[in-house]
Amino acid sequence: MALIQEAHEKFKGIYGYRRMTIYLNHFQQAAVNHKCVYRLMKWMGIQAVIRRKRYRYKAHTPSHVAEIVLNRAFQEEYKPFEILLTDVTEFKYGTASKAYLSAIYDYGAKKVVAYHLSNRNNNTLVRDTVAQITDVIMPAVTPIHSDRGSQYTTHFFNHFIDEFDLIQSMSRAGKCIDNGPMESFRGTIKEEMYRLKTYDTFEALEADIHQYITFYNEERVTLSMGLSIPV
Repeated sequence: MALIQEAHEKFKGIYGYRRMTIYLNHFQQAAVNHKCVYRLMKWMGIQAVIRRKRYRYKAHTPSHVAEIVLNRAFQEEYKPFEILLTDVTEFKYGTASKAYLSAIYDYGAKKVVAYHLSNRNNNTLVRDTVAQITDVIMPAVTPIHSDRGSQYTTHFFNHFIDEFDLIQSMSRAGKCIDNGPMESFRGTIKEEMYRLKTYDTFEALEADIHQYITFYNEERVTLSMGLSIPV
C-alpha cells in the first residue's frame, strides 16, 4: 500500500491498477498480482485521473497530397528509424494563447525522436522538427507518415521532403487510424500531463513537455510490458 501511494503521487495519478501492477513488479520487485493491486487501490480510494476528450478538426484544401505508403502496418516489427510518424498538437496556456507541439515518433524504437514547441503552427515548425533527425534517417528508405494537416500538404514541406530524399506517406482523408501510434502519443501526453494542471506561461508548458517526453521515452510503464510477475 505504501508503494502504491508513493507511485500514485510520483506519477501524478496517471496509472490505473494494471499499469500500477506492472510498475510495482518491474521497478519495485513487489511480486504482486493485479487483482490484489485492484483491491488495494479500490480500498485506498485511488484511481487513474485520466479523462478522454474528443476534438473537431477544420477541413482545408491541400496543395500536395501523398499516397499512403505505411498502410497501417503497425503489427510488424521494425528497427529504429525504419518507420517515422509525425503530427502537430495544440496546447492552450495563459488567457488565450496557444502553443503547437510538432513531434516525430519512431515506431521501431517506440520513442519520440524529435520534437519542437512553437507559438506558430507553420512550415517552419515542421521543418525544424524533421531537421533534427536528417543525419540519422535512411535516405530513400525511411517513410515519414502524417495526416493530411495543412503543415504536411504544402509544396514547401514536399520540397523539404525531396531535399532530404525521404519517403512521404499520408493518411487517407478522415482516417486517423492510419496514423494510430502518433495519435496515441498525442492523446497520452494530453491525458497524462497537460490536463493535470493549468499553464500560465509558454516556458512552464515547454518545461513540462520536455520532462514528460523524457519520462515517456525512458520510464513510462506500458501494458505491453505484461501483467505477469518477472522471474
